[in-house]
Amino acid sequence: MNKAKWLIPPVRPEAETLASELGLPLAIARILANRGLTSPEAAQTFLYGTLDKLPDPYLMKDMDRAVARLQLAARRKEKVLIFGDYDVDGVLSVVILLRALRSLGIEADYFIPERLKEGYGIKDEHLRVVEERQAGLVISVDCGIKAISFARAAKAKGIDVIITDHHRPGEDLPQAEAILNPVLSDSGYPYRGLAGVGVVFKLLQALLTRAGKAAGLPHYAKLVAIGTIADVAELRGENRLLVREGLRGLASVANRGLQSLIDECGLGRKKITEGDIGFRLAPRINAAGRMGAADAAVKLFFSDSGEESARLARRLSELNTQRQGEEDRIFSEAAGRIRADSLDSRHKLLVLGCETWHRGVIGIVASKLKDAFYRPVVLLTYDNGMAFGSGRSISEFSLIDCLDECRDVFLNYGGHTLAVGCTLPRERVSQFKERANGIAGAKLGADELRRKIRVDTALDFSEIDDPFIDAYHLLSPFGVGNPKPLFQTSDVEVWSAPQLIHGKHLKFVARQAGRSFEAIGWDMADRREEIRRGSRISLVYSLLSSNYLGEDRYSLCIEDIEG
Repeated sequence: MNKAKWLIPPVRPEAETLASELGLPLAIARILANRGLTSPEAAQTFLYGTLDKLPDPYLMKDMDRAVARLQLAARRKEKVLIFGDYDVDGVLSVVILLRALRSLGIEADYFIPERLKEGYGIKDEHLRVVEERQAGLVISVDCGIKAISFARAAKAKGIDVIITDHHRPGEDLPQAEAILNPVLSDSGYPYRGLAGVGVVFKLLQALLTRAGKAAGLPHYAKLVAIGTIADVAELRGENRLLVREGLRGLASVANRGLQSLIDECGLGRKKITEGDIGFRLAPRINAAGRMGAADAAVKLFFSDSGEESARLARRLSELNTQRQGEEDRIFSEAAGRIRADSLDSRHKLLVLGCETWHRGVIGIVASKLKDAFYRPVVLLTYDNGMAFGSGRSISEFSLIDCLDECRDVFLNYGGHTLAVGCTLPRERVSQFKERANGIAGAKLGADELRRKIRVDTALDFSEIDDPFIDAYHLLSPFGVGNPKPLFQTSDVEVWSAPQLIHGKHLKFVARQAGRSFEAIGWDMADRREEIRRGSRISLVYSLLSSNYLGEDRYSLCIEDIEG
């Protein structure tokens, strides 16, 4: 694997102004300035903003039409069917919208397609479900922006459709009563980065405010935070406000199912962080949809029984364990094929498929392979002459643009810049591989395929004091668009002989500027020979916090080392 390239930004002059006007340590001000928050007003909102800073939901095109149609459904005593996706974003969108509509006296039900049998999105055959449930209005959440045929067929039968989505549309839009999607060029909404659950929250904001029940909005922010983090949406702008409010709310949970899930994850007495959501809570919800049991996740959040909710939470853990096993197997097989055939040397975009790969987890594996080989990856599973794919990409390459250029190959496709899904006849896979690699070959050079480490600021160990730590906490929650800061420190002395932990992790004491910290390099056993006790190195690292006997401690989580 190529050596990583460290990208260290120059110090921006605005940092001193931020530090002076906001009373921040200079290192924290440098981080803010380097992330584009150069004015005291923007930095103030970023650090201290609350839900009262949320934009007016009626700025989004068709919001007035959506609210009016739901009010009409309430007056008519009309049944509403919520159609959701099976991932965390989709499941939690279903949950919060179902709860909100029922709280307003609207009769509402939901339907989530079975991932392994029906695939993604609303299809013509789902009109049968709407008729069987006797619904007069369908609301899609986290899907539907390409459901042109379904919307047309529903309209012909007198059934209205409201679409809430955040995915990129096709060439045409469905003939719906209302389409709420901030990425549409004419949406009018000032923030395009909402997850699907965030778009649903805007609908709730409009509905509940109109009904005089806006005080309940912070309650929904808890699930919005989980869905936003799980969907890997950027944690800037409105998403940041929603996630921070939701994380605060998770300190006090009234929903019995959510509390059972928190307890199942061993988080019952802990302050829940974005990391806890991303690595513990969300994977369990996600596993239900990926393993074909999304209903179990929805039922968990509507359970009023402690015994039932505990059982459902355990079920999600069991499904997650199954998912992890499938994921490990597929990753091992795919990585083995890549290395055996030197595919990463021959191709700038990797496309692999297999009949036995689980359709529900190939997206997760594609993400891991993308990180391991630092290039776009599309994995396919084959069934009955069809290829079902999921892809993940590096920041230097838009995967959805690539699929757009190959659109005639697919039966359907969709997604984002960094994540896509697709379906195509198996006989066209070789054609897709060739064309996609041609596109990648034209756009990705050696430098684009070299892993980049984007350092936030240089830092001396002497700067890591109590005021620094207090201000550092204000930067969270961390995620896409606001990653955990990476610091670079030069002339670090290896103060203790490096040790191996569990045969694969590296640990030693690092000393610089009169301060010492424990340094941990996860999966860095192969770097042990590069350093010796007493040697001088440069480190790129993030801060890792732990609590011992009520005292917070900080160590260095190593990202890279240079001798």
